Amino acid sequence: MKIANLILTYTSPLLTERLIVKLQHPQIDFYIHVDKKFSIHPYLYLRKYPNVYFINTREDVRWAGYNTIKATFNCIREITASGIEYDYINFLSGQDYPIKSAQYILDFFERNRGKQFIEYKDVYKEWREAIPRFTRYHFTNYKFKGKDRLAQLVNWLTPARKIPYNLVPYGKAMFWMLTPSRAMYVANYVEQNPRLERYLKHTWASDEFVFQTILMNSPYKNELVNNDYRYIDWSGGGTHPKVLTLDDLEKLKNTDDLFTRKVNLEKSTSLLNALDQY
Repeated sequence: MKIANLILTYTSPLLTERLIVKLQHPQIDFYIHVDKKFSIHPYLYLRKYPNVYFINTREDVRWAGYNTIKATFNCIREITASGIEYDYINFLSGQDYPIKSAQYILDFFERNRGKQFIEYKDVYKEWREAIPRFTRYHFTNYKFKGKDRLAQLVNWLTPARKIPYNLVPYGKAMFWMLTPSRAMYVANYVEQNPRLERYLKHTWASDEFVFQTILMNSPYKNELVNNDYRYIDWSGGGTHPKVLTLDDLEKLKNTDDLFTRKVNLEKSTSLLNALDQY
């Protein structure tokens, strides 16, 4: 069993290093994509770890914008082109942290070979509040003055958008654990269908839909397990999860999830120390 952890980050090299140290194992590698808006130099010292690689084709990642998908696809292609045979790609953010040990995680994947782990809901049946993300135009991925006002005008003048190729939309969280062949299937499907790619560029937070939608409309849908094994606390409300602290330790000890988010070194250091001891 060989795992590639794909990490999209811009926040803290020290937190990324801490994750790498926690998951050190001969069968686990790390591929780091540093947001192009930020200097990569503070991260380069992580090359001292022989199982750490940096993604060469970096993107200016914009929250809820299509560039997040572009960055993810770039990472998938570089991982699969590495010449290393990986059984799974595990997609993480720079503010994720393992709850379980490296060996536990490897054993989990070994027991579940061939399964794809991603959280999904049928948008029209189970996640109706997300429908405007698809049916309206959004210019999140662009940088120009007045883009929000333009979006209002365009949506007033044009009919509701429809997803191409009669795809049934599914979505939820952007993070997943997939075999390289299935991750590549999604990247190839989107990039070989320019009409779909154009559609996704004007969809709000399309990174929370693209993998679920393509895979659930594919011959591989029966491989999907509706669970990404991430512990996330949305109790704070809004569009961002709660930053976890030591107060959350017992909940993390009692979950079957493999990773948690969201953590940072300012509020979560005591929790991370306790998780390392646990």
